[in-house]
Amino acid sequence: MTIAVVGNELAIAFGDGSEVFLALDLLRRACPCAACQGEPDAMGRVIRPDVHIGEFGFELRRMEKVGGYALQLFWGDGHSTGIYSFDYLKRLAAAQSS
Repeated sequence: MTIAVVGNELAIAFGDGSEVFLALDLLRRACPCAACQGEPDAMGRVIRPDVHIGEFGFELRRMEKVGGYALQLFWGDGHSTGIYSFDYLKRLAAAQSS
């Protein structure tokens, strides 16, 4: 697997030969962490937080693989709690291109 930032996109070439290109702003807005997407309360209702992304929030500073299944992205504003599974990234890429 090869992962690189190309311009304003994250490019991932998977071992099976497939590739995805994801806009960095899409990735940040789609951060899967509870702080960005919300989490269920005691009744199971998901409370969505009001997330404001600052000036450096779309700047990807670094990334780390999490096991063999995901990436952790570290953004310019210090946000880093989102763990993006490779399956999630492929779904985002498919939705972005449709």
